[in-house]
Amino acid sequence: MVIGTREHYRWLRGMVIALVMLNAIDGVLTIVWIETGRFTEANPLMDLLLTNDPVLFISVKMLLVCLGILLLWRCRDSGLAVISIFFCFTAYCYVLTFHFDAFNRLLLTG
Repeated sequence: MVIGTREHYRWLRGMVIALVMLNAIDGVLTIVWIETGRFTEANPLMDLLLTNDPVLFISVKMLLVCLGILLLWRCRDSGLAVISIFFCFTAYCYVLTFHFDAFNRLLLTG
């Protein structure tokens, strides 16, 4: 696939939309895990936001990730931006795998 073709942008747009959705799912599941007391937020700034106001936490999380995605989208003709989008997508898939594994462990142990 060649960068800059119509097919490339359609594929990349789908990945960007998926990134926004994965970020939102990660935010909601993070709130669930923190509220149950089973996990802690590793990022100290986000932990502070989450502890004080979960709505502010999810808002800041969505804003920061969406701004980063927007920047990468605007640079989508660059191979580095495309690789970065793919890397972020892969990272969020890994994070969601962690969330689902935690759910699985919770169900198995009760």
